[in-house]
Amino acid sequence: MRESIQYKTEAEIELQRESSLLVGKTLAEVAKILKPGVSTKALDEVAESYIRDNDALPGFKGYGGFPATLCISINDEVVHGIPGDRIVKDGDVVSIDCGTYKNGFYGDSAYTFAVGNVSEDVKLLLQRTKESLYLAIEQAIVGKRVGDIGYAVQNYCESFGYGIVRDLVGHGVGKNLHESPEVPNFGRRGTGPKLKEGMCIAIEPMVTLGRYDIQQDVDGWTIRTVDGLPAAHYEHDMAIKKGKADVLSTFSYIEEVLKNQQ
Repeated sequence: MRESIQYKTEAEIELQRESSLLVGKTLAEVAKILKPGVSTKALDEVAESYIRDNDALPGFKGYGGFPATLCISINDEVVHGIPGDRIVKDGDVVSIDCGTYKNGFYGDSAYTFAVGNVSEDVKLLLQRTKESLYLAIEQAIVGKRVGDIGYAVQNYCESFGYGIVRDLVGHGVGKNLHESPEVPNFGRRGTGPKLKEGMCIAIEPMVTLGRYDIQQDVDGWTIRTVDGLPAAHYEHDMAIKKGKADVLSTFSYIEEVLKNQQ
């Protein structure tokens, strides 16, 4: 991600919005069947079918050799879990990251689900991680810097004693899934690249209940916490604007499904 930042026109941002919204709709379809007893492979199949039915391509499948449409990471897995025969159990925390490719642009968004009876401290981890995402989005405006975004996440989450993953970061997004600049979830205010109109970035807090140290599984993809404690992950795409970020992705479809399941 050392290439120069790619600035988008208004027309390009609208194309990218379509891809980003499709991710939210796809995750809502997945949410409809996410319950104890379902396999992660079944979730992946629903997502791939839905994306292709909407004249798009799975953005992750084949990217760097990744074999699936979704990254499904459970409990102490932070990101990049590979779907397969594993069965979701009551009490699991399931982070699902999804990408789409349509009209020449990528959408990239993630949501963490509490399945069944999840402990109160883990529910709070999820809630506060999502809150940190929106605090970060408040900083994603013209004239601020990347460090302001990272500081917002770090300052909020560390106040609860959570760990902020250091080795994985948010990123620019557009015609490529990962573009410049890198967008860490930690940092100092007033540092890093300046945010300008036309930049599109993905902010994605990855927050742990314990230490921030992570390790990679032998599969070459799955990243998990070293101490075995749960992690949460939420992600939105946005275009940098004056005064207020233009969030291109949405959780509204997902949360409508979850509300109807209560």
